[in-house]
Amino acid sequence: VQLQASGGGLVQAGGSLRLSCAASGRTFSSYDMGWFRQAPGKEREFVGVITWGRGSTYYADSVKGRFTISRGNAKNTVYLQMNSLKPEDTGVYYCAVAGPVKVSRDYGEKGYYDYWGQGTQVTVSS
Repeated sequence: VQLQASGGGLVQAGGSLRLSCAASGRTFSSYDMGWFRQAPGKEREFVGVITWGRGSTYYADSVKGRFTISRGNAKNTVYLQMNSLKPEDTGVYYCAVAGPVKVSRDYGEKGYYDYWGQGTQVTVSS
């Protein structure tokens, strides 16, 4: 299994970026796909997730209303649309997948996810 995240970069506060994560190695239609981020000197934190079944989305309070997660038609790609970016959104963004068909719903826990991508840097300048 490989996860390839892309789309990071440098953007001014108030701007937008769209991250992509392409998963390969198996069919991911029964996997939850999530995003985490890690700022320098801080723990990796949950950003959001899209579930495999209904495609429900859940977000951290810090990004709710600004970030949107969606999934490609082939279910092997997940996107993170980030709007109204703030300097505190700066960090390395990681995609991760969990499954197949997990019973627990600990979406915010790093241990819930089975595979991780390498991360893409997002820097928001003030």
